[in-house]
Amino acid sequence: MTPEFVIGFAKQSIELALTLALPMLLVGLVVGIFVSVIQAATQIQEMTLTFVPKIVSMFIALLFAFPWIMEKMIDFTRNIFLNLPNYIK
Repeated sequence: MTPEFVIGFAKQSIELALTLALPMLLVGLVVGIFVSVIQAATQIQEMTLTFVPKIVSMFIALLFAFPWIMEKMIDFTRNIFLNLPNYIK
């Protein structure tokens, strides 16, 4: 294992983690902006009003994105196990 391999593997792992988190983060961002606009328009400054819709919408996004997330994780893990003999050299 060369330092270049370890750095490349770490980069690939971080990119995968960010890619898998992206759907939930985007949904949370969009819902957060929408709720903030509603709060600004109505001047209601309740803190729970921002968290509950974001949590619910992110959970729903996770339910819809879960098959895609699992496919990406399984492909990544399968690639690691299949190439393990090459990594050990």
